[in-house]
Amino acid sequence: MNQTRVFLILAWLMVATLLWMEWGKEQAAPAPAAKPAAAQVDAGAGVPVAVPAPGPVAADAAVPVPTAAAPALEAASAPAAAQKASRVTVTTDVLHLVLDGGSVLQADLLQFPQTRDPGSTPVRLFSQDPEHFYAAQSGWVSANGSAPNHQNGFVPAGAERQFALAQGQDSVAVPFVWQGADGVQIRRTYTFKRGAYAVEVNDEVVNQGGKPWQGQVYRQLIRKPPVIKRGYTSPESFSFNGAAWYDGSYQRRKFDEDYLEDGHVNQQAARGWIAMLQHHFFSAWIPEGKQPSTISIDQPASGSLVRELGAPLAVAPGATASTQARLYVGPKLVSQIHAQGVPGLERAVDYSQFSVLAILGEGLFWVLSHLHGLLGNWGWSIIGLVLLVKLIMYPLSAAQYKSFAKMRKFQPRIQQLKERYGDDKQKFQVAMMELYKKEKINPMGGCLPILVQMPVFLALYWVLVESVELRHAPWVGWIQDLTARDPYFILPVINVAVMWFTQKLQPAPGMDPMQQKMMQFMPLVFGVMMAFFPAGLVLYWVTNGALGLLQQWWMMKRHGEPASKAAPAK
Repeated sequence: MNQTRVFLILAWLMVATLLWMEWGKEQAAPAPAAKPAAAQVDAGAGVPVAVPAPGPVAADAAVPVPTAAAPALEAASAPAAAQKASRVTVTTDVLHLVLDGGSVLQADLLQFPQTRDPGSTPVRLFSQDPEHFYAAQSGWVSANGSAPNHQNGFVPAGAERQFALAQGQDSVAVPFVWQGADGVQIRRTYTFKRGAYAVEVNDEVVNQGGKPWQGQVYRQLIRKPPVIKRGYTSPESFSFNGAAWYDGSYQRRKFDEDYLEDGHVNQQAARGWIAMLQHHFFSAWIPEGKQPSTISIDQPASGSLVRELGAPLAVAPGATASTQARLYVGPKLVSQIHAQGVPGLERAVDYSQFSVLAILGEGLFWVLSHLHGLLGNWGWSIIGLVLLVKLIMYPLSAAQYKSFAKMRKFQPRIQQLKERYGDDKQKFQVAMMELYKKEKINPMGGCLPILVQMPVFLALYWVLVESVELRHAPWVGWIQDLTARDPYFILPVINVAVMWFTQKLQPAPGMDPMQQKMMQFMPLVFGVMMAFFPAGLVLYWVTNGALGLLQQWWMMKRHGEPASKAAPAK
């Protein structure tokens, strides 16, 4: 019956619609309203405020820590010469950073060039450029007002201003210190390890005074929302850009023009983390231990901010206490993210906001990475993934093609029924159903495999868009970047041809002229869409389609007869 064909058309269109919606969700945001009033928190920048007494972290009372971070505001709190004097540079095998004790001001990812062009500069995450401002900051607030913040207070513990990971050296430590007037000292040490994008940050509080000291450490990421180039040829516009955090479940807020959507957040978490995500790269503060903390987002004038405020830390006279965290700044490498060992951080690789697709995407990447370990090429690994998926789904696809073969075999008889009943569609449908029942044909048998495979295609789309491991990864010949579109549109053209030949093999029982016209344009419509997809995804579709075409041809030959040889209707 012709409902089967309509259903297949709708299934194809559903795939296109879902992908189209994912493409356009970043562009569909309404114009921003007036910036929230709480953005005025900048006015009191650099002035430490009191924290509550020991106990559960209060919701709003504990949050007003210094938030100003733009270069102009920093200059107002300390002379420019003093700011530069406290800065040090650190170079490892994977990172080049500039920090001043309270903030990581600049971070270059040495193994990730911005483009494939020879001599391309490394990707820069943290930056002091006002147009691309982005920094990781950490400081303290104290009940008695004596504490260093991220803008001033920490100074290098020694005379050295340049640190580098020497050959054969596994780690390098960069110390800073703050000395309070009341005898309290905070020693901050950044530790960088070879091959690691996670920087260990340890704060040791030493109370050499005569009174108890109490304070809270805060860690925050602040960024001026980036201007994303929109369009089908810009993979960055497909990926999530904004803040994310974990408070028992994964949460996120995307950048909406000049600020984060949905206003403010103030949420307690037992083992939370905060992050800023973008295409292929991200930064995150990951506190150690299970002490409760408060996670919030804010909108200071210098950018959008996500903050983690630790639980109150009380240090008696003559005592010492410490708190640790890791600052991750780098690519979304699955292996390094899992090595952090914290719940929810794997969602930084944003395969989808839908948990089912995200889990499916993680599974597909796991298979893909193991195939890459065997084959050594991501393009051939994608083809290998197709073979595995086809093998797993063979029972479903065999049922699909067997159903197509039977329907094609009886297509002439269906056409004769249509001519016999003319415009009486009701009688035609009844007669066609009787024929299906008599010949034991399931007209819906070809639909289930398509519905089952749709989530796989969607999940793989996000795996190829989001996986930094495939960034700039070549396949063969003209395909030198599987995450970018095919530069010569060869794969999309092949995809059109495969879809056209597949369409010719599929039965069209009872299809009216309008449906026939729609079907004729389907390969072309999908070909145009695929022209702007990542080459790796088009490679998957072409390989999957070609294998499907071969399987369908074989099943037609085995279970069906050419339409011209089918028995006439009686």
